[in-house]
Amino acid sequence: MKTIPLEAFLTVSMILFGLGLIGIIARRNLVTVLMSLELALNAVNIALVGADHYLGLAEGQIFALFIIALAATEAAVGLGIIIAIFRLKKVESTDEIRELRG
Repeated sequence: MKTIPLEAFLTVSMILFGLGLIGIIARRNLVTVLMSLELALNAVNIALVGADHYLGLAEGQIFALFIIALAATEAAVGLGIIIAIFRLKKVESTDEIRELRG
């Protein structure tokens, strides 16, 4: 049975992390920034699972499960904050938000 080399996992992970980082830096829409952050977290998951597959350990999968739980929590809280800011300030862009006081 052929196994996928570690370089393939790490290459895909680096590409996805780079795309997520570019999305976080370049985009101004709050939802797009949140989605780019999720993409970067999933890239870390791919690297952890790839290293786990290559080394034959279970720690990578355990950390990946923790990151998935963290990402779900971050998405729920982040979307809640984005909705609250939109209702309060009527803005969708990070450039338009200068202060968070009422």
